[in-house]
Amino acid sequence: MTRTKRKVIFLWTYVEWGGAQIYLMPIMREAMREYDVVVALPRSSSPQIIGFLEQIGVQLELLDFHLDSKPALTIKRRIQRRLNRIATEIRTFRWLNQFDLSDCVLHLEISAWQSWQFLTLLSFRKANVFVSMHNALPAVPRWRVLLWKTRLHFVSRLPGFHIILSNQDTKNKLKGWVEDGFWNKIKIVYTGIDPSQISEASGAMLDKPGVLSEHGIPNSKFIVLCVAQFIDRKGRWTFLDAAKIITAASPDFTFVWVTPELPDDAEQAIVDSYNLGDRFQLVLSDTIGTSRIEILKFFRIADIFVLASFVEGLPGSLLEAMAMGLPCVSTNVNAIPEAIKNLDTGIIIEPGDPARLAHAINLLAENHELRLSIAEAGKRFVLNNFDQNIASRIAIIEYDKCFERSSRE
Repeated sequence: MTRTKRKVIFLWTYVEWGGAQIYLMPIMREAMREYDVVVALPRSSSPQIIGFLEQIGVQLELLDFHLDSKPALTIKRRIQRRLNRIATEIRTFRWLNQFDLSDCVLHLEISAWQSWQFLTLLSFRKANVFVSMHNALPAVPRWRVLLWKTRLHFVSRLPGFHIILSNQDTKNKLKGWVEDGFWNKIKIVYTGIDPSQISEASGAMLDKPGVLSEHGIPNSKFIVLCVAQFIDRKGRWTFLDAAKIITAASPDFTFVWVTPELPDDAEQAIVDSYNLGDRFQLVLSDTIGTSRIEILKFFRIADIFVLASFVEGLPGSLLEAMAMGLPCVSTNVNAIPEAIKNLDTGIIIEPGDPARLAHAINLLAENHELRLSIAEAGKRFVLNNFDQNIASRIAIIEYDKCFERSSRE
């Protein structure tokens, strides 16, 4: 008798999407070789992320609830958000009750130090839980550090609980936050690129003037691209400050930012205050195309790629830009130096320094040989070290280990 495949359930309960979901997609594809893969996410999620998941061929489950991620600037809003999180976790637990969790793998996008009670309930159900982490924990007051450490030490003792990290920096900084034995066993499943997608996107036909015209982008001599959520921690205002410095001196530059969600009215008013006109274009990612190949092809409109982040893991868009042969400028934060070696595979600057960012952009614009050297070294380094197919296999091996004991029995 053929045994029914076990399930891997990928689940998140927030409607925003970005690098965390892109990170999980190659793991999903690899898991489908051995497991039935279910992806659960809020019904109100972006049609683009739902479309990407449909292309993979996973079973989609759309949840009729989601986390409240709107800013909490008052005590009342903080209470509302906390109550919403508790209610969302209760509903999530009830939804998961339809499965034999001891015979599944749950790969969750949650904050373990906040959701420790939810994780405890899952442990009582003998669930095999994996939580991804991409960044070190944020700087918080000492009392909160002690609270989070206590919680993480507790959950790291729970049977069936695992953490998977997407870079070495996060593992280094997690030392002491969890039990030492648990920390030693944590695996790094690096953020990576799909070499076959890079090859296809690099070799596909591209009508660059047509693409620029379609998105209202001037056909300038030099295009600077960023692909990321248009949010503060991605360095949006540093990017715009640098754009203002450069375009004041030269009309030959255009700055383009591709984002999964456009800014609200208040944020757009700040963008407008820079008076950059058509020298800065915000492009909604789902207007570019419905597949990852179309997004990657869009990278080819640019001369360089910039990511001016204040907080990062190992950003997938940066690795993709490097693999697509773009010289890259980014910041000396978290795991970015694991990919960019200054003046070798890219240029590193300190975060929040628009003058230095403008200088780095001008340096690349004025030095063709440096651009070519950095582009070639960056592409070679990423292709040799960040193949997501190899990394994803590590995750599947960890999933398989959950069932080795029961198989022997």
